Amino acid sequence: MNKRLMILDLICYGAIPFLIWNYGREPLGDDYIAILLSTVPGFVYTVYRFIKEKQLNILGLTIITSLLLSTIINLLSTSAINMLWNQVYLGFAEGIVFLLSTVIKKPLALYFAVDLAYLQGHPRKNSRALYKAKGLFIWFQLINLLFTLRYVATNSLKAFLVQSFGAEGYGKVIIYMNICSWIFNGLLFLGFIIVSNKIAQYIKRSENKTQDFPVSTDV
Repeated sequence: MNKRLMILDLICYGAIPFLIWNYGREPLGDDYIAILLSTVPGFVYTVYRFIKEKQLNILGLTIITSLLLSTIINLLSTSAINMLWNQVYLGFAEGIVFLLSTVIKKPLALYFAVDLAYLQGHPRKNSRALYKAKGLFIWFQLINLLFTLRYVATNSLKAFLVQSFGAEGYGKVIIYMNICSWIFNGLLFLGFIIVSNKIAQYIKRSENKTQDFPVSTDV
């Protein structure tokens, strides 16, 4: 992730929502409306990134589904405190989805990697076969568990903050949730770097074996 995207993420997911909540809450006179409006910049920005980067299939479907569900839940919530608790429940549900995908050995992290490789010009079929190879697949399982831990940790933190400060402490929720999310984003980024190195080493070993045992073409 380059610096420009990091800055945009901080602005759209952190700074603008915080400003809307901090300075719009009193004029609006309703915590629920203020929190609802604070989610709009992140929603618009995520849709913009989705369209611009052309993220498709499993990765894109996951992003759009998460956006739609969170938006529906926000709109259907009848109060600010209900909205915050519903967001926590949704976050735990998403974590369960990642956990189940690990248990059934269909880690979403692997399919995310396949989609990203496709955007770089690699056929999905080839990438899937490569990533499921012995010695590589386990790493995608581990990254998938890290995704699960991310949802559990961030939403446990959110639940604690909501329980401790209520809707009035939404400003603290924004700040601490962004810090927690960036920590896990960094860990996930590091995880994918490690997997990329493992893939490169695997390909190199495979090429060396092919050179050591050339296939005869004599008739």
